Formats: sequence, C-alpha cells, structure tokens
Amino acid sequence: MIVRDARLVPVTPVVGLPDEPVDVLVEDGRVTRVGPRLTRPAGVEEIDAGGRWLVPGLWDQHTHLGQWSLTSTRLDLSAADSAEHALDLARFWLAEHPGRPLVGFGHRPAVWERQPTVAELDAVAGETPVVLIAGDAHHAWLSTSAQRALGLEVRDDNVYENEWFAAYAGLPGLVGNDGISPAGYLNSLNRAAAKGVVGLVDYEFGGGPQDWVERWAEGCDVLRVRVAMYAERLDEVLAAGLRTGDPLVAGDDRLTMGPLKIISDGSLNTRTAWCCEPYVDGGVGAANQSAAELRSLLARAHAGGLEVATHAIGDAAVAHALSVYAETGARGSIEHAQLVTRDDVRRMAGVPVRASVQPAHLIDDRVLTEQIWPGRSERCFAFRWMLDAGIEMVFGSDAPVAPLDPWLAIAAAVHRGADDEDPWHAEQALTAHEALAASVDGQPTVGVGSRADLVLLDRDPLAPGEDAADAARQLRSMPVALTVAAGRVVHSAL
Repeated sequence: MIVRDARLVPVTPVVGLPDEPVDVLVEDGRVTRVGPRLTRPAGVEEIDAGGRWLVPGLWDQHTHLGQWSLTSTRLDLSAADSAEHALDLARFWLAEHPGRPLVGFGHRPAVWERQPTVAELDAVAGETPVVLIAGDAHHAWLSTSAQRALGLEVRDDNVYENEWFAAYAGLPGLVGNDGISPAGYLNSLNRAAAKGVVGLVDYEFGGGPQDWVERWAEGCDVLRVRVAMYAERLDEVLAAGLRTGDPLVAGDDRLTMGPLKIISDGSLNTRTAWCCEPYVDGGVGAANQSAAELRSLLARAHAGGLEVATHAIGDAAVAHALSVYAETGARGSIEHAQLVTRDDVRRMAGVPVRASVQPAHLIDDRVLTEQIWPGRSERCFAFRWMLDAGIEMVFGSDAPVAPLDPWLAIAAAVHRGADDEDPWHAEQALTAHEALAASVDGQPTVGVGSRADLVLLDRDPLAPGEDAADAARQLRSMPVALTVAAGRVVHSAL
C-alpha cells in the first residue's frame, strides 16, 4: 500500500524530518520509501491520509485477553462503593436472570468501610452460584454454592491469590465459555485495533502456545500476539524447543512465543504485595515462591531460551526479583514494579530487564495507596526515576484490571490523575513524547525499514495542551483513523 499525505510524528529523533506531509510506501511488511509525491507501483492500494499524523503501531505489553474478552458477558461492578451496593447490583441481575450463574467483575473492596461476607452473598444468591471477581483479579467473593461447584473448601471469606487462580480455571464449566470462543477473542482484537493497537502480550491464566495456534486458525490472526505461559506449562514448552520470539505458525512472524510468567507476590488490594515495611494495619505481604524456587524457574527458562516476566508489585518483591535476575543471567521484565526504592531503580538499570508498567493503575490505586502505604506514595509508579536511570520502559493495561486502551495509559503517565484530579506526585510524570515512545514496542519514527505496523491519528499526539490535565484529556479521546498491522488494514474510520 501507499499512504499519501501523512505527517510523521517524531517518536525518536530524525535528522531532517519533513515538516510537510509525505507519502509512505509499504511493501512485503516493511516501509520501503518515504517522500513527497511518490510514484505508486502498479497494483498497490492507495490510502489518502489527508494530512493526518502517522505513528508506529501501539502495543499493550500486558493483557489477560481471555478475561478481557469475558468482561462483556460479566456484571460490571466497578461502580460499587460498598458491599451493600455490590449486593444490590447482584440482586437486580439475578432477578432478571433467574437460576443463571452470575459472574461479576470490577469491585474494589479494599476501599470499602467494611469487608463483605459469604453469608450476605448467600442471602442474595440462594443456591445460584455467584462469583464476584475483584478489580485486581487477585481475589473473588464467591457464594457457598459457587465455592462447592469450583471444588473449594467452603469459607465465609474471599478466595485469594494462588487458590483463586487455580479455581478460576473451573469457571467455564460453571458458566460456559462463549466470551472466550474464537468469536469472543476476535471481538476483543478488533476493539483493540480500533484504539491503534497492532500487538499485545497475552498473559492469560491457563493458556499456552497451542491454544493460540488453534485460535489463529479460527480467524483470530488480526494483530501480532506474543503468547506467555506459566510454570505449569514450562516443561511442555521446553520439551517443544520453543524459545521467546519463535513463530508458533510456520512462516508467520505475527504469532510468536512469549515469556515465562511468574507471579512472585500478591497485590495491593489484598495486602499481599511483598513489602520491606509493614502495611498500616500490619503484615508485609509475602513471596509466592521461595528464593530457591524462583531461582530455579528463572535459570531453567533462561537456559531454554525463554525470557521471564516476573510480577512484582511490592518493593521487597522487586528487590528479590532483581537479585535473582542478576544471579541467573535471565532476561525479560519486571511486571508492575509498583512500589520501588531509588536504589533498586538504579540496580534495575544494570540488569537485562524492562520495566513493564501499567500507568492506568495509578488512578485506581491512588486512594488505597495513601491509606495503607502511608509515606511511600512518592515512590509508587516511579516512571520518571526509571526513565532517567536509562531503564527500558514499556506500557500495558493488565486488562481487564484496566481497560485495554493505550491512550488511557499514555494519559495517566502524563497527568498522573483522572480528569477531575490534581496530579499525584507530578514529579514522576512523563511527557507525551516519552509516554508514546513507551507504547510502540521500541519502534522508531516511521521511516524506511520500519515494520508495516502503522497508525493514522486525527490529532497530533504530541501537541502541547494548556497543562498536563488538558494534554491528558486530548490523549484519552484520541481518534484513530486507520490501523495497519503487518501490512494489513485491521481498522479504518476513513
């Protein structure tokens, strides 16, 4: 294809970057020519950009795509501000769908005045299984009948962390799996493409390479996908000889093997993120693996040619993970890195890992952080420290914990607050240019040799606003006119 009359957005410095719109020729999955009034080769599709802004395709480096696909089939509990409010929402849904098992998602009980009980959920649910998954996806509130149906020991409390992750795999047997059929995935991929996303890293629980190979054959070959897996699939992947970056379908570099994912600690909302200092109400969280177990997993993955993505939210978890990366020589990423010390940021710069962060989480976790990590918020989501230290930074959403929307992530990194909020530790904010650069999978300003992953925007994403809040508003509502992934148009509003 040839894209005519496009303005190149300077994601990376380019000497002599034209101020005026240019034409961009794409052949065999690469940009081969850039310049004014290019001759169109015979048979090449022509697209009129109309002076719009052209950027490299956006990536979401941390998704749980199956869970994100299921959000459209689940009761939205994100507005619930109390146990009573959540119970009312469940009660109304059950009245409209008598006898049908309910799965809800999105409530954040850590900021409620009191914690809910199973007994009061049973009073609403009766014998109908009800599963209400918290917005951090690290715990769930289940009715007694749902606990029994999922093979759990009945208790009058939430189900947390590893026990919940194991139980989650049984949900399709309880409520069906229409949302994670190929059609459900295809809908999610198309929604992502409409936001300018050309690729994502999928960390779905229980998933693996073969699941995506089958999905690919069913028509889900829309975007680039890197497929992660968890420790229970490590032997299988090593036995197959798969290394990070290997194509999973012969001759197609769009679907590739991703990293081993390790959840090394818990979450802020469950107070299980592993910290150096106690939470305000006691406890420091905990590691999910012993030092020996974590070291073994990283060493085995590294020896087999796999990168490792290590979930570490608390500062103790980050410090421990960095030490093990340094000991084993493993490469990959620290996922989340929500609470860090300045010394560990400096250490991270000397270890072959990326900081894979989710800026939209700072909006959701702001109030709770001040409540239970008092005096530590200045080193939460420390993006400026990381970037100034020379650490490679990439953005993701952790969908469905936050929406699969790169513009929300970019805006949150720039303003560090919602529309009506003052910036939260503005000293850690990034510029729009820096945030965009963290969202394009390391790709440079569009030029000769660029991957044919391109996005046309109706506005300049680097246009200065009146202030950071105004710039963030413009970014959050960024209109995407065209998305091209691997040389194919996957979204068009032209």
